Amino acid sequence: MTPLGMGNVGTAAVQSLAEQSYPELNYSIDSASDYLLARQAAKGYWVGELEADTSLESDYILLQLWLYPPGDDGVWSPLSARRVQSAARYILSRQLLDGGWNIYPGGPANVSASVKAYLALRLAGYEASDIRLENARRRVIELGGVESSNSYTKIYLSYFGLYDRNKTPTIPPELFLLPNATRLTVYDMSSWTRAIIAPLAILGARGAARPLPAGVGIRELFSGVEHSNADSLGANLFLIADKALKILQRAGMARAREIAVRATANWMVKRLRDSDGLGAIFPAMMNCIMALTELGYTLDDPLLAREIKKFDQLIIEEHDTLRLQPCFSPVWDTALAVHSLVAGNQGSSESTLGAIRQAGDWLLTKEVRKHGDWSVKNRKGVPGGWYFEFANEFYPDTDDTAQVLLALDRVQTTNPEAQRAAQQRGVEWLLSMQSKDGGWGAFDVDNNLAILNHVPFADHNAMLDATCPDLTGRVLDALCTTGPGPGHPGVRRGVEFLKITQEDDGSWFGRWGVNYIYGTCFALRGLAAAAEAPREAYTIRAGEWLRSIQNADGGWGESCESYDNPSVKGCGQSTPSQTAWALLGLFASADYRSGSVESGIRYLQQSQKADGSWDEHYYTGTGFPRVFYLKYDLYRQYFPLLALTEYRNWLLGAS
Repeated sequence: MTPLGMGNVGTAAVQSLAEQSYPELNYSIDSASDYLLARQAAKGYWVGELEADTSLESDYILLQLWLYPPGDDGVWSPLSARRVQSAARYILSRQLLDGGWNIYPGGPANVSASVKAYLALRLAGYEASDIRLENARRRVIELGGVESSNSYTKIYLSYFGLYDRNKTPTIPPELFLLPNATRLTVYDMSSWTRAIIAPLAILGARGAARPLPAGVGIRELFSGVEHSNADSLGANLFLIADKALKILQRAGMARAREIAVRATANWMVKRLRDSDGLGAIFPAMMNCIMALTELGYTLDDPLLAREIKKFDQLIIEEHDTLRLQPCFSPVWDTALAVHSLVAGNQGSSESTLGAIRQAGDWLLTKEVRKHGDWSVKNRKGVPGGWYFEFANEFYPDTDDTAQVLLALDRVQTTNPEAQRAAQQRGVEWLLSMQSKDGGWGAFDVDNNLAILNHVPFADHNAMLDATCPDLTGRVLDALCTTGPGPGHPGVRRGVEFLKITQEDDGSWFGRWGVNYIYGTCFALRGLAAAAEAPREAYTIRAGEWLRSIQNADGGWGESCESYDNPSVKGCGQSTPSQTAWALLGLFASADYRSGSVESGIRYLQQSQKADGSWDEHYYTGTGFPRVFYLKYDLYRQYFPLLALTEYRNWLLGAS
């Protein structure tokens, strides 16, 4: 089906369609642009809120207990008391009707999130007899009890005497002593795993513990049935190794262990330089704060005080509730906002051009010019690229770098010479980060040692930073738009990677966005930038898949459930961001004329609010598939704007 029932419309018909569409499109685009521009920070960047599940607020209450425990009378300090109660109210606001807590809107209760929420509420003073906690207890038991929660939840519980430490995975600090030349080092793990486990290794080796307030416990959440993760030979081998480590630890290795602890501490503290906390992400930052206290840093020590301050900056207090962000996303948001605003490239006012130029200048200040963890496996790469947060010098990533390059391609900053040099360094760094299979991961090359997925603490489902279609597609888009072009050998290898990783139904998996709609969109855009013909069979299959999953309201949506159950891929309530991804994917397959496109454009226009914005309730960002999801507040804004603008640009060219 094609717009207005037409087949391949002629020039006159397209011109008529364009004339009908221009006023509405222009209004939608202008109002969306105005809304986005009004949210630019004074320094030139954009940063939207990142929303996650209530595990963050629950962990925050545990951190308050760790740092500022109540006195003998059970009374918190005034600041902690207020914040704990505010966080508890937010946790209660997210409780499901069945008593549990989920990890994404519309999803089922999650046992780990529910166990943490229950404990946090008990620490906040809620009695186990409270009907809300009683419902939570019942749901946790139905889900298998504390025994079914993930390893990181159990590790946290063990610090407070709530779970047998001997039943938690051992994270040996000796990992950080292994030379890089050995087959297995911490650099074979994903960057975020390294940052998360380094402080946990210190805490475990030191036997870190804190007492609970009198009368607080979670014994009622235990089912009495232990669960084993030994589902394969690899998992069994790691469990045997874990038991051996525990025996050696009990046998007394104080001096050797202290050397390993110090090496891990040095590794961790070094990565606090030029960074908004360890890895600039919530779990690593929290773990780091806890580890620093165990290393002897006091609350008034400048280093620990700084890390606590940076962590507290993640707090959002609103009305009588408190919630936390998992990190900040200014480089990512700014690059995507700029890209969407400049995509039209028509009639921009001086104020808009000034805003975009200021954003370009700000992005240049965030270029990485030092070696980080990425250079351990990428010895030939020269520093370049960009990270995600305000400051995270050790961890630039390919996704942000590619998106910044796409944004800067159409921006004239106040220092063109510095801009050109930064862009060239970014391109060269991206090329150096290509893995052997032709694809790109986020932070490291060839981070694919699959056996690590079986270590006892790998159940956050992100032990590795494997190559994936969505990143590869975006990198190809950047390299072909701003770099060496479609004929470069690295680009051709990337194209082959995308061909190999396409699903049988024509879709691609999305590692960093939900899910197959995201992966398919950016794989198609990478292929189009690499000059792959839109009539290739794999491109046609992808377009057919996108059209086949369109909702009756004209939009597209996909639930996070598709990570657990691929049979529901492409299924979900329509959202502005996912509708935009589907449209952008169809555009990349040279489909601007189908009825699906027309209906999708109409959905975006009709769901747009009077102030130029869109609402989006569901989570469409992915942290760790099946474990941790995100709602990027600005996804609802710059992706629809980009889709509408690209459609208008096509109409202009077609007419």
